[in-house]
Amino acid sequence: MAKITAAEVNKLRKATGAGMMDCKNALVEADGDFDTAIELLRKKGQKVAAKRADRDSSEGAAIAKVSDDNSKGVIISLNCETDFVAKNDDFVKLANDFADLALKASSKEELLAADYKGITVEEKLTEQTGVIGEKIEIGAFKTLEAPFVGSYIHAGNKIAVLTGLSKNVAGAEEAAKNVSMQAAAMNPVALNEDGVDQETIDKEIEIAKDQLRQEGKPENMLDKIAQGKLQRFFKDNTLVHQAYIKDNKQSVAEYVKSVDNDLEVVAFERVALG
Repeated sequence: MAKITAAEVNKLRKATGAGMMDCKNALVEADGDFDTAIELLRKKGQKVAAKRADRDSSEGAAIAKVSDDNSKGVIISLNCETDFVAKNDDFVKLANDFADLALKASSKEELLAADYKGITVEEKLTEQTGVIGEKIEIGAFKTLEAPFVGSYIHAGNKIAVLTGLSKNVAGAEEAAKNVSMQAAAMNPVALNEDGVDQETIDKEIEIAKDQLRQEGKPENMLDKIAQGKLQRFFKDNTLVHQAYIKDNKQSVAEYVKSVDNDLEVVAFERVALG
């Protein structure tokens, strides 16, 4: 039997993130062979992953990243089972590493197949499942491209937002961040009224009509009044029409135009966890 040194155990721990005893046991079982020990730890991860496949992984870290030229942004979430793991520095670093790779990927599948320090992202997820003992997976994967893309991550990595603007102008970075903060705080259903799906519109009209009937309004007036209430819904729940949280005397669209008269919000993406 090969003698296992502390240096070898530490090397395996740094390579995999596994605990000291797990690394020592893997090296003992592998008779000191480093690559075999890594494979044993990955197999352990596969077993843990299989056992926890049906677990809820609604906690985690949502990370937004933007390309150097601010033309593309991505949000991914690295999901886990508990808030305790989600707050771990190594877990958050891994989420950031994956988000960097996601900037070069066009889909979640492409990200999972991407190389991460000699193995695929998917293999790293399996490995970390064994290390942590919780279900670990990529949850959200959203991209956004625009003339200027900015981002915001809410404290604790629970909410991440991307905002696309129509032009790259002076002040665009601050404007995109402020609009992203708006979306994080107010959770709009769409960019504007054109982005609200028909099912939601129909539901809001029916809710409005039911309320009006309870108030005793005549049936022949319901449609007109309900349409007015629908416009109020658009104002409160679509990003560009919402009152700007830093100055509620103007809408988000008006705030953006105060930065540059031709500037508009063209898109946003929002991911929330927990």
